[in-house]
Amino acid sequence: MESHDYRRYDALGLAALIRSRQVSRDEVFQAACATIEAQNPSLGAVVRTRFARARREGERVAESAPFAGVPTLTKDLLMAIEGEPLAFGSAALADWQPAQDSTLVARLREAGLAILGQTATPELGLMGITEPRAFPHPVNPWRPTHSPGGSSGGAACAVAAGLVPLAMAGDGGGSIRIPASYCGLFGLKPSRGRVPLGPMFAEVWQGAVVEHALTRSVRDSAALLDAVNGMDPGSPWPLPRETGFLAATERPPGPLRVAVSLGEPLGRALGTRLDPEARRAVERAAEQFAALGHHVEWADPPVDGERLADSYLTLYLGHLSADLAWISAQTGVSVSRLAIEPSTRAIGRLGRRLPVRDYELAKRHWNDVARAMAGFHRRFDVLLMPVAAAPAPRRGELYPPPARERLMALLALPGMPSLALKAGLLKRLARDALARTPFTQLANLTGQPAMSLPLHITTDGLPVGVQVLGAMGDERRLLALAAQVEADTPWAHHLPCPAVRAMAVTDSAIAKGAGDRPERGSEDQGWPR
Repeated sequence: MESHDYRRYDALGLAALIRSRQVSRDEVFQAACATIEAQNPSLGAVVRTRFARARREGERVAESAPFAGVPTLTKDLLMAIEGEPLAFGSAALADWQPAQDSTLVARLREAGLAILGQTATPELGLMGITEPRAFPHPVNPWRPTHSPGGSSGGAACAVAAGLVPLAMAGDGGGSIRIPASYCGLFGLKPSRGRVPLGPMFAEVWQGAVVEHALTRSVRDSAALLDAVNGMDPGSPWPLPRETGFLAATERPPGPLRVAVSLGEPLGRALGTRLDPEARRAVERAAEQFAALGHHVEWADPPVDGERLADSYLTLYLGHLSADLAWISAQTGVSVSRLAIEPSTRAIGRLGRRLPVRDYELAKRHWNDVARAMAGFHRRFDVLLMPVAAAPAPRRGELYPPPARERLMALLALPGMPSLALKAGLLKRLARDALARTPFTQLANLTGQPAMSLPLHITTDGLPVGVQVLGAMGDERRLLALAAQVEADTPWAHHLPCPAVRAMAVTDSAIAKGAGDRPERGSEDQGWPR
């Protein structure tokens, strides 16, 4: 299998070829490795590879496994592989190796996915861009001068460029949905606790963080969720293994009550200005949903954006302080001597001085927001709104400039962190960190599922996703809607890699001997189911 053939298929399409013996598992494996070796030096998506180990692991994959040996990449954050580096995007953990696989990694192998390497992330996953000082910066395949977003920027770059059909990702404040929007991909953040984080962690960021993937097709995301969901031993979230996510994509969702918002309550206090292209993306999606038979009504979510941002950033500070203490314990290096970036060190100092009372009050606000959104979803099945306020930024545009880093260095002075918090630095941080992406944290705080749909391309050729939130636990409805929209919108043929745009034959077409072209032609066809 040549690289251009390999890159034409989504993950389930490759698995079908392997099971039908039209190609061998080893041919797919070699094509993936060759593609990564040829393309990654210019993309910067993959920070390390493990081809030899992945080949040995692939020899044990059962033919009945849903992904049958299909290549993937995990994120260099949280997804532990026993005895192999997991740096969290930081020089402080460059040589650290976990003692055992994470539950998610074990389930990926059981599902038949071959883990070929790990993708880039910002240091500790803290930014909505992926520009760590310790590792290469991935580019946006649509335009290399621009960012693929973060924190799953390496994963988004890899999938959009066709290195792998799906790549694992994580979302604590938008880190699946933002890169999906910037790179023209489908990105689902599942409900809180749906995907296990054990055994190394019980929960991350008080449950705001959920692991899943970036994909080109809806069906790949759904099939993966079927394979990996459900609590593991010791999980704080009693969510048993469920099925039916892929099956949900095979039937229409029925008429839905769709609330549409430009997110003004979330961005107002942060000074967010919605780019006309982001507005246009939401408005056109609303029109498309209505044309598909859904009831569409303009309605803002019942939340206080300023309190939401303060609550999110308060927990962010507290957890970063705890994370640095954990890194110190793992490496035997004192926190003050850790090889971390200046902005990470400064925010960690603020977190150390954060009053416990403020931390707890911030967490209690999460419950208030979740209850309000539960009431909202009694009126509406889903909420449509922006993912980000604008298309992808230029690389380097959002990284803290040297002047800001020098100012943050003043937090090393005795008493300065406490003084800075009292002086309102938290609100300044919120404006700096969230003004461009104030719309995604809501689903992390409430725990509800949310997804980014790649439905718009700007006049100058950059993708813009739209976000859809569902009620807690309602992934099946979101996936059914996504599949319906995908069938109506040929989003995959817009991807920047020509081989990816040339859509593969469907499973049904293979069975009918329909040749190399989908029924409607590769230029008009979305990923089939």
